[in-house]
Amino acid sequence: MLDLWVLVLLGGVGVVAGFVDAVAGGGGLITIPALLAAGLPPVGALATNKAQSVVGTTMAAWTYWRKGYVSLRSLVPAIIAAAIGSLLGAVLLTRIDTSALDIAVPVAVIAVALYFSFSPSIRDIDGSPRLGWKQWLPVFGFLLGFYDGVFGPGTGSFLLLVFVALFGLSAARASANTKILNLVSNLAALIFFIFSGEVVWMVAAVMAVGQIFGGYLGAVTGIRFGARIIRPLVIVVSVTLAIKLLFFP
Repeated sequence: MLDLWVLVLLGGVGVVAGFVDAVAGGGGLITIPALLAAGLPPVGALATNKAQSVVGTTMAAWTYWRKGYVSLRSLVPAIIAAAIGSLLGAVLLTRIDTSALDIAVPVAVIAVALYFSFSPSIRDIDGSPRLGWKQWLPVFGFLLGFYDGVFGPGTGSFLLLVFVALFGLSAARASANTKILNLVSNLAALIFFIFSGEVVWMVAAVMAVGQIFGGYLGAVTGIRFGARIIRPLVIVVSVTLAIKLLFFP
């Protein structure tokens, strides 16, 4: 049983992580180290992280949707594809070697950081799409859902890049759509953790309360400031994730 003050601190971690995740993704960079530091075993930390982060992602997604930044109907095929991809990824996780991702993912997230640093297409109005939404979004939904089930880190950053660079969405709308697909892939993976009995529910519940506040504040902030906050936060999260994966695996 964790000390009361440790639980209080983890609740505060949930607020900060929910805020960061709602704006730019990458909340796991904050929560997973905190859970490990609190004494949870690695698998239990990953499982508990999924359980608590789903709450913050749900709050952020609901806020973006309520403010009119996302159309659920247009996302239905991609939602289904992301769920299938995530489930397949979680099933295959124990059967495949993911060591190649230790190098590939940091390189990819650094590329995301460079794109958000220098591309003029990161803005607060929609641009021209390079690919057809109906034809290609389910494909990317499946691929990134599969990646989230197998590995996970950087999924939010990759989704943001897809929505901005390939489908021409504004920073705020890209973040909104990212939250929806990220929520679906997280829920699909969480199913396996629940049945495996690895979730520490007391910790997940306390952090989930913090995630509610953080997710709401992050979504409102993303809507209010758009590219001015989303661009720098994505860059910081991507670079931090790359450093963490390369030097502190």
